[in-house]
Amino acid sequence: MPDSHPSLRQCIDNCHQCHDLCLQTVQYCLAQGGRYAEASHVRLLLDCSQVCHTSEDFMLRGSDLHPLTCGVCSQVCERCAEACEAMGDDSLVKQCAEACWRCASSCAHMAGLRMPEEVEV
Repeated sequence: MPDSHPSLRQCIDNCHQCHDLCLQTVQYCLAQGGRYAEASHVRLLLDCSQVCHTSEDFMLRGSDLHPLTCGVCSQVCERCAEACEAMGDDSLVKQCAEACWRCASSCAHMAGLRMPEEVEV
């Protein structure tokens, strides 16, 4: 099923990339300490990583419930992107924010929250 629709395949890829970058960013933030390692920030990164993985799995197996997981994923990714952007110009955290925005947009499309032309990928 994933190969049958290009925007579905793109969303799966975006979820996968976001999952990986959020996990990398957790490790980085914990090593940085200070505001980077605040519990609320690390928890949001972990939430984002997990919901991306879940949405990816739902889409890969063709679950008819994937619009629901994608809707939640979009919201969590938006919050995570905003939190990462608030950290400033740190290159890895900025890269994580960009991945979160891409995933939020494509998941919103999969959830029926946006029209395809609104999707920024």
